[in-house]
Amino acid sequence: MPDFDMLVLGSGPGGQKAAIAAAKLGRRVAVVDRPDMVGGVSLHTGTIPSKTLREAVLYLTGLTQRDLYGQSYRLKENITVADLTARTQHVVGRETDVIRSQLSRNHVALFAGTGRFVDDHTIALREVTGQERLISAEHIVIATGTRPARPDTVEFDGRTILDSDNVLTIERVPQSMVIVGAGVIGMEYASMFAALGSKVTVVEKRAGMLDMCDVEVVESLKYHLRDLAVAFRFGETVAAVERHQRGALTVLESGKKIPADAVMYSAGRQGLTDELDLDKAGLAADRRGRIEVDEHYRTPAGHIYAVGDVIGFPALAATAMEQGRAAAYHACGEPVGRMHHLQPIGIYTIPEISFVGRTEDQLTEERVPFEVGVARYRELARGQIIGDAHGVLKLLVSPQDRTLLGVHCFGSGATELIHIGQTVMGCGGTVDYLVDAVFNYPTLAESYKVAALDATNRLRQLERMDD
Repeated sequence: MPDFDMLVLGSGPGGQKAAIAAAKLGRRVAVVDRPDMVGGVSLHTGTIPSKTLREAVLYLTGLTQRDLYGQSYRLKENITVADLTARTQHVVGRETDVIRSQLSRNHVALFAGTGRFVDDHTIALREVTGQERLISAEHIVIATGTRPARPDTVEFDGRTILDSDNVLTIERVPQSMVIVGAGVIGMEYASMFAALGSKVTVVEKRAGMLDMCDVEVVESLKYHLRDLAVAFRFGETVAAVERHQRGALTVLESGKKIPADAVMYSAGRQGLTDELDLDKAGLAADRRGRIEVDEHYRTPAGHIYAVGDVIGFPALAATAMEQGRAAAYHACGEPVGRMHHLQPIGIYTIPEISFVGRTEDQLTEERVPFEVGVARYRELARGQIIGDAHGVLKLLVSPQDRTLLGVHCFGSGATELIHIGQTVMGCGGTVDYLVDAVFNYPTLAESYKVAALDATNRLRQLERMDD
């Protein structure tokens, strides 16, 4: 008889939810993770600390209040790294305690160390003391997450040349910074450091940034970041990064040279699978360390599952949680529905971006007719109260059945607001529901009614033309 019914490698969002789901179904469950990484990368170097850092930046710089109190308004004049990390350390400490408590009260055994496969049912646990012990399980869930991908040609030192993990441990706020990569992580940190007053240059080999987002939203973000003195170098590739006594020199293939106090690489993520000895379990990972799974998150070895960032797109904490729960239910023979195809995306730039459904470009390419309804925060009483005159909510509406095809939001609270649109879309609701619904006043949620009225007015004009 195996030691456990389920053994989970990794305690991040996916692993934690898988373990607790199985435990609530009465299974004997264990989790393996390093003692300093309970909660996973998401809690210690990824989602939670970066979003907490963002809140500290917004609070201390007073950035969101400047429309009300003037462009020179700041809560604290000389912001130090200690000011920023104090809030982060507090939140991470509290969340770690919460996760340990959840595992404990659900009777999930937590082993401190790292694991590797001995065979497809057995894990060798290497404890912090260096000793090894074997643990067997009927089902195993791989939820080891990812680490930042590092180009071999770049010498990272954690002080001048950084990745998205160790940027949180910098000694001081840099006066100038180069960020290589205009993806989600790169743009989140670009906006944060720009808000702190760093002169930021973003280098991206593609022609643009955040190509999964609405074009108008991306243009709005670009405008706001340029207003914070961010420079963009699109279509450029980094040839070399040279460390100097006073910082680093980024050399581009075009010949341009960009001096800065620090350089941060945001060049994607690499699955943490290279030390798992996957071959012992009859498994393999691709060159980015990702494991292939089926619709139930099963690997080719049917009793071994993989969830979270280690299986690739969409690589979000929110989706990892749902994947972990679904994998545990399937392994335990419990009925589980398929994850809904409508998954919201939240990007914590300054201001926030969030969307669900399709973009205008996607609908145009698919030859799907649509009408647009827009609400601007400056038209809302709540927008005036909070000092956000730039935010916008956009609804994409089908003229045929009046359902919502996409919702796109840019501004304060975007990642919260998007769930109203997600719910209406998921329940098959129409724009008419939003027109007839009563929203609290004054709120940002009222933007849905304003945008819905705008869309229905446009639809009415179309109907008149057809008549």
